Amino acid sequence: MIDVYSTATPNGHKVHIMLEECGLPYRVHHINIGEGDQFKPEFLAISPNNKIPAIVDSDGPDGEPMSVFESGAILVYLASKAGKFLGTTDREKFTTLQWLMFQMGGVGPMLGQAHHFRIYAPEKIEYAINRYTNEAKRLYGVIDRQVAKTAYLAGDEYTIADIATFPWLRSWKNQGIDWDEFPNAKRWFDEISERPAVKRGVEVLADLRKPLMDDKSKEMLFGSTQYQKR
Repeated sequence: MIDVYSTATPNGHKVHIMLEECGLPYRVHHINIGEGDQFKPEFLAISPNNKIPAIVDSDGPDGEPMSVFESGAILVYLASKAGKFLGTTDREKFTTLQWLMFQMGGVGPMLGQAHHFRIYAPEKIEYAINRYTNEAKRLYGVIDRQVAKTAYLAGDEYTIADIATFPWLRSWKNQGIDWDEFPNAKRWFDEISERPAVKRGVEVLADLRKPLMDDKSKEMLFGSTQYQKR
């Protein structure tokens, strides 16, 4: 059994989708990031960076329980455990991993900043909005050009690179994106969104997600609380 500590965000959805795609048994523990659950000692014990998601696998590589944090690392771990969605040859694996790193280092952080300055920032800073909206468009362009050549990001097979990237593009409107500018990426996005496991994965914990409207939630996510020494 794999215990998943998560919530319904793009990074959480990556792992929810992966578990559904692999058919691995799991149970979900909701981490309410608006209430500060991510700072509790019991969560920090498995996720030192106080970010969701994290997992505890009761049957780790040596038969002993193992915890894993960081969504990209979790995807690689689950792909290795299930023998799926990573590729079989060294060439396939490294191609998949480079596109996974593209998501981890670019798509997630930059689209996250686009969300923040376009939607959540207490003041509208034109420079920041333009910078991250333009970067979002650039990244969509990279995806669009890649999937014009191949069915999926790492080639003609669906991999953890697609699983990692897809959830971040679900909020395309908030990122200032017009799908008409990226027809190949739109084809890729629509195809993945119709996968049964993806449909199930994005519903995990979705009923518990609330808009970040109150001051307490904003403080937990964007204020000084996250910077306290622990």
